[in-house]
Amino acid sequence: MTVVDPTISARFRVSATVILFAGLSVALVFLAVISAGTGQLSIPPAEVLGSFLHGIGIDAGPMPTHPSGDAALWSIRFPRVAMAMIVGAALAAAGALMQGVFGNPLAEPGVIGVSSGAAVAAAGAMVFGWTALGTWTVPALAFVGGLITTVAVYLLSRSDGRTEVVTLVLTGIAVNAVTGALLALMMFLADQQAREEIVFWQLGSLNGTRWAYVGVVAPLALVGVVGCFLLSRKLDLLALGDRSARHLGVDVERLRITAITLVALLTAAAVAFCGIIAFVGLVVPHLMRMVVGPGHRLLMPASVLGGAVLLLAADLVARTAVPYAELPIGMLTSLIGGPMFFWLLRRTRRTAGGWA
Repeated sequence: MTVVDPTISARFRVSATVILFAGLSVALVFLAVISAGTGQLSIPPAEVLGSFLHGIGIDAGPMPTHPSGDAALWSIRFPRVAMAMIVGAALAAAGALMQGVFGNPLAEPGVIGVSSGAAVAAAGAMVFGWTALGTWTVPALAFVGGLITTVAVYLLSRSDGRTEVVTLVLTGIAVNAVTGALLALMMFLADQQAREEIVFWQLGSLNGTRWAYVGVVAPLALVGVVGCFLLSRKLDLLALGDRSARHLGVDVERLRITAITLVALLTAAAVAFCGIIAFVGLVVPHLMRMVVGPGHRLLMPASVLGGAVLLLAADLVARTAVPYAELPIGMLTSLIGGPMFFWLLRRTRRTAGGWA
């Protein structure tokens, strides 16, 4: 039997990690420039870069030659690119955190009901015509609905001052079933226009993104991502098991509360303006883990970069796959994530030697 030198294996892991981070960074910049220049008004990459540099006060590069080019970039394209990167990073970070807390690579943010709760609240605004906050009404209610559902799942699963992972998952499934029924009721009560709005919102889209929306989502995502980074070491200790983590000084219950709060914050902020975008939080962390390993100090930043790249690429495909039409981005991520989830199930079953 061939014995692999641990030193060689460690060096290979380090090299693969460096290549991954460098590749993701290059891909992110490349996709951002290409995505910003792609559309009915095509703008060359050099002009996209020139417009961006001039916009931040650096006098370098050519400006767009089309009279409306610079305005189109700053009012439509750049906000959308920024939102895609922020939402992708937020969902992937939330997924990595969920998988770390649950100790299961098949966990994802939807387990605790954030997305379904947001969908019910958004649907309520559409069906009953709530407009107290103007165009901000649906995003605001979606954000609050996602947080309220998460709080409900946590409180219902808590017993004797503790929250067991299995109980939390089962409670999440039950609450998701209830919110699914409420969403179906909203669809039944809605007129045709509201019904179409609900369906479109559930499919997910970055269309109509403005800088004002980015200005709301970005700080929330930043707080959530920084919180994920700060929990990385404790998540590594939690991977040893609850009892071992407690012996090493980790307050497991407080860690779970903090993690669930951060997941709710990240996911609710993401879906509030973009609708439900599935499977990013499932696929990206697992793929990154296959390269950088299970350590969360590398897994978290890799997932953030990977999520931003994936959603930016998905949005580019959504805008260009069908001429003069835009595919729902949530549909595309589900088309990717569905087969990926099936593959993860098969792989986990083979690795564990069965489910029993």
